[in-house]
Amino acid sequence: MNNSTFHILVVDDDDRIRDLVKQYLEENNFVVSTANDVPSAKKKISILKFDILIVDIMMPGESGLSLTEEVKKNNPTPIILLTAKGETKDRIKGLELGADDYLGKPFEPKELLLRIKNILGKMQNPILPNQIYIGNALINLEKLNIKIDEKVIKINPQEKKILEKMLQFPGKIFSREEIGKIINISKERTIDVMITRLRQKIESNPKNPKYLQTIRGSGYALWIE
Repeated sequence: MNNSTFHILVVDDDDRIRDLVKQYLEENNFVVSTANDVPSAKKKISILKFDILIVDIMMPGESGLSLTEEVKKNNPTPIILLTAKGETKDRIKGLELGADDYLGKPFEPKELLLRIKNILGKMQNPILPNQIYIGNALINLEKLNIKIDEKVIKINPQEKKILEKMLQFPGKIFSREEIGKIINISKERTIDVMITRLRQKIESNPKNPKYLQTIRGSGYALWIE
């Protein structure tokens, strides 16, 4: 997990806690922004895209619960609530409003880090339907086959692993090294051959691929219409 690609917003009116969390997460290579109240947080959320919000419930003016309710109406960004120790009602209310996790104060920064990584890990492995179209090709991951132009073509378990990962992140460039780790193969030539075979199974014109493309000098990307 490359933490430097993740942007976290910490919302807390306590300067000490806010600065401590920011420093600790930055030391673990996250990009961190902060806000000391709900209006400031809303302004930043309207301008920037965040991967996780860490929100204190008890703040002057609007509470963290109010922010959680507003964000979750039309925004899937995960929220971790910071709650006062023993405030069970607030924790329950937060979860009812859509919060993804909570942590009682005082807390160990390492525990917060583990909760963040747990949420990001789930985000990085979205659940795919058993059948999904790539252009005219119908991929059936459960049955290990591809139907294209009335032909049904089998795929092997390694091809399934590559497709599964690329389908989870359409448009993402996968280096040969990354693909090699997915299928436990290190030889670049073998990886290139597997990609070529997948193209032959997916593309109507494999020599001029529309979906499974080579990104020169970087690797491969799968595009879905």
